[in-house]
Amino acid sequence: MPSDDLFSPDLSEVLEIPAQESWPKTSHRFDQKSIWAIKAALASGRPLLLRGEPGIGKSQLARAAACALGVPFLPFVVDKRSERDELFFTFDAVARLAQAQVSAVIAQSDRGVDWQKAMAEENFVRPGVMWKAIDWQDAHKQAERFLRHARQKDSRSTFPDWKPSSEARCGPVVLIDEIDKADPSVPNGLLECLGNQGFQIPQLGKSITLPKGSKPPLVVITTNEDRELPAAFLRRCLVLQMEFPEEPEAVKKFLIEDRARVFWKEEQVSNTICENLVGLLLDERKNARLEGGAIPGAAEFLDILRILSNMSSAEDPVERDSIQLKALAEISRFALKKNREERL
Repeated sequence: MPSDDLFSPDLSEVLEIPAQESWPKTSHRFDQKSIWAIKAALASGRPLLLRGEPGIGKSQLARAAACALGVPFLPFVVDKRSERDELFFTFDAVARLAQAQVSAVIAQSDRGVDWQKAMAEENFVRPGVMWKAIDWQDAHKQAERFLRHARQKDSRSTFPDWKPSSEARCGPVVLIDEIDKADPSVPNGLLECLGNQGFQIPQLGKSITLPKGSKPPLVVITTNEDRELPAAFLRRCLVLQMEFPEEPEAVKKFLIEDRARVFWKEEQVSNTICENLVGLLLDERKNARLEGGAIPGAAEFLDILRILSNMSSAEDPVERDSIQLKALAEISRFALKKNREERL
């Protein structure tokens, strides 16, 4: 397959991304830089590391890639308690203890019950995102086994209605979100798995490997730079810097054309309102760098536009702009200025 066919969404189109579990419905427009980064990751089999300030759209890019590629989106949000094996599987000791109590009661009344079989460790192993991404069908079988024995509902063990296909350009898209929050064992374990195209599960006494003829997953990783990532990890990744522009005209294009117009028409929030907000945002970014504190960016820009569009839906454009400009002057004080005392 020619490399140009790996990933070629229309830059002029807005992609509608459906809701998934706690991730809300949203929209996305690709840019040329991110398209080439995804193409390179698909062609090389390397994970794609996304760097950039919070709110720039790193996680959404992974969701948009999965939607455009027609494959499942498998997110794993990292926190400081995240452990290496959680990417691959988790062993639910609590569910096993509950089953032990149930089995003990049943065994007393029914001597024919094989409680040792019911208590087998492999019944309480829950597949993680990398297991699903590498061997979707095997993970699906294990998830059903876990749900049957754990006797509980668990959204982490649910599977979308999808089957691996030779026509797919890759396996599922895995998002490892905010990997810089984790202990170095997490990124190192991920690299080991990707390098070997698989991993070991001691409780099952087997290895999970990419089935013959299957496409490897696209692994997208984000960082907010809270912790320096291991050098060996960075060398094994492709890195996309998702930068907030510096030049005012470039900022206008980025925020108004590539962000605001993806979500709102000019009849909802005019270019006049957007340009006023861009000016306030740039001033506040400059002040925040000088005085310290959170630097507002694309996320705050979109939050404010959402507020303004909900505050006035007047049909007359002059009246609507007047209402929204007054509201902008008021709400910008607490929507843009964070972690610092308000300047007089």
